[in-house]
Amino acid sequence: MIYVFLATGFEDIEALAPVDIMRRAGLDVQTVSITGERVVESAHEVGIVADLLLPDVDFSEAEMLVLPGGLPGSTNLDACQPLTQAIVRHFEAGGAIAAICAAPLVFGHLGLLQGRRATCYPGVEPELKGATYTAAIVEQDGNIITGKGPGAAFEFGYTIVEFFRGEGVSQALRNGMIYEELVHNT
Repeated sequence: MIYVFLATGFEDIEALAPVDIMRRAGLDVQTVSITGERVVESAHEVGIVADLLLPDVDFSEAEMLVLPGGLPGSTNLDACQPLTQAIVRHFEAGGAIAAICAAPLVFGHLGLLQGRRATCYPGVEPELKGATYTAAIVEQDGNIITGKGPGAAFEFGYTIVEFFRGEGVSQALRNGMIYEELVHNT
């Protein structure tokens, strides 16, 4: 199971585009509210109904934990101790993690980026403690995937799909969603 965590102020496209892409690939994905309420308000004041509340997550089923960015969404994720403790346990057990935009700061604060390549929204780099900042649109270093910002949401989703399903499935999605045509015609 892939869990995507939603905090008040999450960046809409950074959560929903990757969820859409992962579900198109047949991956098991559930959105999780950390607020105690099923409806979570995004950074752009859109109420999104999460699949689960944080206390209902079975972390033993987790294959990847995904953090969308946005402000104050990223800082709200960072302040949620039950979530950050679960991230550390999951990662230390060899589980995969992913974050985009400002959300990689959570991994940086937890010390999970030590010696790893990572990217994030410009200006958040100082929060990526111990990471080699690459400024890439999406960066994968082993079982950690990071994305730069809202414009990277599709690429972030495709990279997660490739991590689980391989390049062929990711490429087929890119083609089917007209992504490659868009990218190569600009």
